[in-house]
Amino acid sequence: MRWLTEKNIERALAVLWMLLFLVFLLGPLVVVVGASFGSGQRGMIDFPPREFTLQWYFAIAPMHLRAVGTSLLLASCSVVLAVLVGVPAAMGLVRSRFARKGVVAAMLRAPVQLPAVIVGVAFLQFYYVIGDLSGFYLTGSWYGMLIAHVFVTTPYVVSSVTAVLQRFNHQFEEAALILGASPWSTIRRVTLPVLAPGVLSGATYAFLVSFSDLPISLFLASEEVKTFPVVLFQSMDYDFNPSLLAVATLIIVGSFTLMLVFQKVMGMGTLLRSNK
Repeated sequence: MRWLTEKNIERALAVLWMLLFLVFLLGPLVVVVGASFGSGQRGMIDFPPREFTLQWYFAIAPMHLRAVGTSLLLASCSVVLAVLVGVPAAMGLVRSRFARKGVVAAMLRAPVQLPAVIVGVAFLQFYYVIGDLSGFYLTGSWYGMLIAHVFVTTPYVVSSVTAVLQRFNHQFEEAALILGASPWSTIRRVTLPVLAPGVLSGATYAFLVSFSDLPISLFLASEEVKTFPVVLFQSMDYDFNPSLLAVATLIIVGSFTLMLVFQKVMGMGTLLRSNK
């Protein structure tokens, strides 16, 4: 058999490995999406579905939709604040010269390196201390959760913007200044467009981290303020309802759509061109 060559065997093994990898990654999502269209009873998963139905989509509880809205608003606000903090921090790290720069860089990376459970416990105790001293308790409040989410999302923006800045040709800014552009105009028309791919990449990671966070939100949530991961965790633990699979499917579809739009608008080519 002439086709049974070493090159063809390596190619077949590579394809098989890729298929197994995709099954490992996408298999759980297929189960969730498929079971959301099933007719299983409360507390059970119908997969593969015996019949196609949308009953669980019409049975989505308002509480779950409010939780999704809370997560979307929290993640959006976290991204905005993370960008406002992360971009200047990255520019300061790359372009400034000061003592202990390595220590500052390590501190900015620390939220990513710490376990999320530790971060949640630390913020919970910190809010209790602040509350005992001032009488203003952030525990269980939306603002308290926002501060914690900004803490863990900012490093993603800092890292992505730093990676772009380290390969940025500063002669472009110098040329703009020599030609008469003001410092603000140079930043707006030269620097920020080059940094845009890094900012968008970091903001995307920050949004996903904030939206999907469970450990930190679980410690800081209350009956009035609950994110969707917290509601999902509690519902799965106490009273599983297949309508949760319907909500999860909507989030999966929305996430894939956002990813495709982001890839279409930005793409790897744009990121590579920004580094030249």
